Amino acid sequence: MRPLPEKKGTSFGRREFLTTLSMGAWAAAIPRPAISAEPAPAGPAGPRIGNPIAVSTYSFWRFLDNAKLKIETCIRSAAEMGFDAVEILEMQMDSTDRGYLQRLKREAFLNGLSLCGLSTHQTFVSPDPEKRQANIAKTIASIELAYQLGIPTMRVNTGRWGTSKDFDELMRNRGIEPPLPGFTDEDAFPWVIECLEKCLPAAERCGVVLGLENHWGLGLTPEGVLRIVNAVNSPWLRVTLDTGNFLEDPYDRLALLAPQAAFVQAKTYHGGGIWYTLDLDYPRIAAILRPHQYRGFISLEFEGSEDYRTAIPKSLAVLREAFTF
Repeated sequence: MRPLPEKKGTSFGRREFLTTLSMGAWAAAIPRPAISAEPAPAGPAGPRIGNPIAVSTYSFWRFLDNAKLKIETCIRSAAEMGFDAVEILEMQMDSTDRGYLQRLKREAFLNGLSLCGLSTHQTFVSPDPEKRQANIAKTIASIELAYQLGIPTMRVNTGRWGTSKDFDELMRNRGIEPPLPGFTDEDAFPWVIECLEKCLPAAERCGVVLGLENHWGLGLTPEGVLRIVNAVNSPWLRVTLDTGNFLEDPYDRLALLAPQAAFVQAKTYHGGGIWYTLDLDYPRIAAILRPHQYRGFISLEFEGSEDYRTAIPKSLAVLREAFTF
């Protein structure tokens, strides 16, 4: 029973006492829910539905003459279009100065975007040890750059022989390039493996997962990529899976790499491809990745001739639909 209230300047009468007593009895008679030791059920929850969709700054440039945009502009455009994150093409950056890097981080933060990947260029396919060492140093510098930007993964390449006159010729040859005279691809695999192994201590120290892309050179086939990744055998080297770099029979080849994917670059070709056009089935690609519990980023690499202002939003819609499940 609750304490009797005090009344100033008068005595507490029999009627007030009985009224108080009856109210207490009434309150005690109201059924109350049992108190459970179990926590209250949570609201709607569960696994995230789908993959976060990013866009590479390359999509805004595509190496077109007089079309290079500043990274800051790409970040703001990505936010306006509705992306979740931005992948930075290192070649597109204006500087590697600390102040510039912090401004990029600030720009991404204020626009509600993650900086999710750094895409770099190097070549370890060279018989010259000094050239390979220079590319190791360049790659380690890029790893440090990713660390300063807060980026958790970095695309790396095997590199290629360089016997094509230019990239246009390489594309005319479907990415196939003859070795230097006196050498074979078999000579180059140990070079690439050794170079990547020398980069791994920096990757581990900086917390940056290297993703070997199915690109040109020794990365032209899934077997070539996996031969290198399996030989290195490190949690700091996985695969950056590019959906547009297998020009024939892409789906079976993508399936071979899917278990090792740490990052996915998804190409689209609105307006017709600059070098080639692929009609990629993204629901099918999503279905290839799903059994391997791939929850990471899907980063758009638009590589078509249409104006990026219309083509990139259309590409985002395609990827959102395919990778939401």
